[in-house]
Amino acid sequence: MRRIDLKKVNVARSNTIRDINRQIILNYVREKGPISRADIAKETDLQRSTVSHIVKELTDFNLIKEVFGESSGGRPPALLTLRSARPVAIGIDLGTVWTTVGCCDLTGRIIEKDEFQTDPDEVRTTDRIIRSARAMMSKHAGQIESIGVSMPALVDSTKKHVLFSPHFMWRDPQIVERLQEATGLPVTVENDANAAALAELWFGRLAIREVRDFIMVFIENGIGTGIVFDGQIYRGTGGVAGEFGHMRIGTDAPIACANGSNECWEAFASERAALARYGANVSNGATAANINFSELIDLAFDGDAAALAALKETAHYIGLGLGNLIQGLSPEAIMVGGTISQAWTLVGEDIIAATDSVVCQGMTGTRILPSTLGNHSALMGAFSLILADKFSSVSI
Repeated sequence: MRRIDLKKVNVARSNTIRDINRQIILNYVREKGPISRADIAKETDLQRSTVSHIVKELTDFNLIKEVFGESSGGRPPALLTLRSARPVAIGIDLGTVWTTVGCCDLTGRIIEKDEFQTDPDEVRTTDRIIRSARAMMSKHAGQIESIGVSMPALVDSTKKHVLFSPHFMWRDPQIVERLQEATGLPVTVENDANAAALAELWFGRLAIREVRDFIMVFIENGIGTGIVFDGQIYRGTGGVAGEFGHMRIGTDAPIACANGSNECWEAFASERAALARYGANVSNGATAANINFSELIDLAFDGDAAALAALKETAHYIGLGLGNLIQGLSPEAIMVGGTISQAWTLVGEDIIAATDSVVCQGMTGTRILPSTLGNHSALMGAFSLILADKFSSVSI
């Protein structure tokens, strides 16, 4: 039984039951739609009149719409589904190499996006993001409600403020504040691994959406981990939990991590580490220096022995880190996200074998799965920051 935190408790008001029922019905439509009013009433034990009244509210608020199912001989049944094709949120994936600005509808479907290289200069990157966000707002006048930002940084999500981005060495950057001032919209920000974990909860495979405890390991130029306990993102004191990318797992890694260490997980198992190994394995250093991680994967699929060897060695170190996470936290599942998930048929067995070599015998098995969200996991995470709040607190 969960202990009540009296410092954070909210007492019930007169409209609490109505808000809860509204939230339940909206989420039934999201998860099981198209669905009829009768089926909602049957599954929730709410009265048909209550369901109909709330459905009308949600319809008037442009959250759901009525569609008609296939007829079995009589009048086609009236079914409820989310209102799609109407942009409601802007998501920003501020990555170490590329930044993507996109807008989505209530289902999380990407309506349009703008992608550009991330400038190491904070001001120039923020200016470019603001221009892109404003263009989308102008195109979809009055429809965009909020903005979510995912980025590789230490973030105080409660204060909606970025503390520090080790990759760019941005200390106390004013990205959120400037974006909010320039657009007039509320802006929510989250660490990219936490955002990707939230995306798995909302848009990932069903096997993960039903898991209460899992870890999202997001591998890019660095490594971030999003921890989900009891269906909620665990942020820790100050909102900076999950920096397992900097746990020590060895010495003399092929690269230094963002903090300058050659001993931590990121230095052994990131995309940069794999590219460094490839460069050391080929004679043409100039060619190796000009490829990115996606191209390295393509080379490996094409039979390039040096590329495959670099991926497999990196996979071994990914697995060692996963083993440490299982030893310490014993989650039901671990999701591996980022571009490496596209090479799972090449390296998945190596990752799992290395993980098994670390985990003590007798421990409950943790499933290790590749993310199905591909390169969009951080962008979908940015969308999730807005949609999760919208679906969890429906007060009209």
